[in-house]
Amino acid sequence: MTAEADHPSLDNLHFDNRFIRELPGDPEPDNFRRQVYNACYSWALPKRVKQPQLVAYSREMAEALDLSPEICESDDFSQIFVGNRLATGMQAYAMCYGGHQFGHWAGQLGDGRAIILGEVINSQGQRLTLQLKGAGLTPYSRSADGLAVLRSSVREFLCSEAMHHLGVPTTRALSLILTGEQVVRDMFYDGNPQIEAGAVVCRVAQSFTRFGNFQLFTARDDIDSLKKLVDYTIRTDFPELGEPSVPVYLSWFAEVCRRTAEMIVHWQRVGFVHGVMNTDNMSILGLTIDYGPYGWLENFDPDWTPNTTDAKGRRYRFGNQAKIAYWNLVQLANALYPLILRAESLQTALLSYTNTFDAGWQAMMAAKLGLNAFEATEDEALVNDLFALMTAAETDMTLFFRQLADIDLATESQCQADFLAMLTNTSYEPLSEELIERASLWLKVYQLRSLRDGRSHAARRDSMNAVNPKYVLRNYLAQMAIDNAEQGDFALVNELLDVLRKPYAEQPGKESFAAKRPDWAKQRAGCSMLSCSS
Repeated sequence: MTAEADHPSLDNLHFDNRFIRELPGDPEPDNFRRQVYNACYSWALPKRVKQPQLVAYSREMAEALDLSPEICESDDFSQIFVGNRLATGMQAYAMCYGGHQFGHWAGQLGDGRAIILGEVINSQGQRLTLQLKGAGLTPYSRSADGLAVLRSSVREFLCSEAMHHLGVPTTRALSLILTGEQVVRDMFYDGNPQIEAGAVVCRVAQSFTRFGNFQLFTARDDIDSLKKLVDYTIRTDFPELGEPSVPVYLSWFAEVCRRTAEMIVHWQRVGFVHGVMNTDNMSILGLTIDYGPYGWLENFDPDWTPNTTDAKGRRYRFGNQAKIAYWNLVQLANALYPLILRAESLQTALLSYTNTFDAGWQAMMAAKLGLNAFEATEDEALVNDLFALMTAAETDMTLFFRQLADIDLATESQCQADFLAMLTNTSYEPLSEELIERASLWLKVYQLRSLRDGRSHAARRDSMNAVNPKYVLRNYLAQMAIDNAEQGDFALVNELLDVLRKPYAEQPGKESFAAKRPDWAKQRAGCSMLSCSS
């Protein structure tokens, strides 16, 4: 055993930092707001803060980084992952990118409040990029301060880990640390700024490259930098596709389309609404990235969005996420066109998205309903009728699908009584006679369809419970954790983190985390609607 292994330290992490080694950087060393050209990144040191305090850390993410609990609970850990000290091998920088925001080209955006510390190669040979969110100004901060508050940081930390344990492709979170400093935020941009506690989240992903990284170079006609970034991305993150060339570019784009489709299917499966699907918030790896004004669908409503900025147009509503992802991929195709010069080939590659999404959505819905396979001729109507019923009854999506598994469809008379009781208990409004009749008719069709598969009740229940979670990060639960944390009590943050590690398990004693949204949360800020404010 080496001396380094005897004395584990954050200075012993193996940093490779290939991104800044192989790609063009901003020659300006000073950190001030500006337009940056012909560069993939700019140098940016985190802001030093007065009194870092660890709120929580992910033990699974720590293990992936080969970090022991002793290291994670040390003062040095808090100092480094709040940004006060760079460990050996860290080289801090912010990425340069552009993007479409709410359907309109916004020009240069970049990491306005995110600073990458470097790329760690762990003991398994995996490349893991460490990024601090809320660690201060970068050249891309525009008119903002580069900071984040505890409120948004709790939401990002918990949701990153919750999504991972749900099986949804996502960036991860290592730590959540208070800065000991105050930040001014106008939560709803209505002229009522408040003083809030500052915080920093350490986010982790194989890469944080977005669609917008490629878009900005094409928009500026910087095709040389575009090619360097595309070639680097393929060699680093998609090496199985082969050495970069026009055919490999097309294969790579098709793979990005496929991964994006799989991610959206998972969002729809668990009732997640991203809230701000701008092209700068779309990961090239098909990961859920940038947890801002997200939300979990409680009463089923395809038109719901948690984002106050999108309240009028509802561009990023739950039922529109699949179409928006396709629109964003078209923008990426436009950005890649100068390297490929084959519009028809790019259009063919886009079929990877539609084919993957359509097949994935059908398989996902069959699984949620406990069916062996999706039979389009009859199951499409079955699903559409169910969604219409759930929308009209304001039915809690998570509770409905989880409890549907408990209905024994082989017991004819008891089955209907149990189903109507379940629907009543999982809906936010009383059922009218008309809705009861519609529910009874739907149940009969579903019952016949399910029994035809020949599955036992136990087998159907177990298969449904494997894809329909009991526990998700309900909006009001996150707000309760925030309320407590703002008073210095971090117990609920850590308890939620623990419960969300096993979202498909029953977890006796934790049933309160799988309850309907309480009345007080229906219209409360942070529970029903959020803004893009930190």
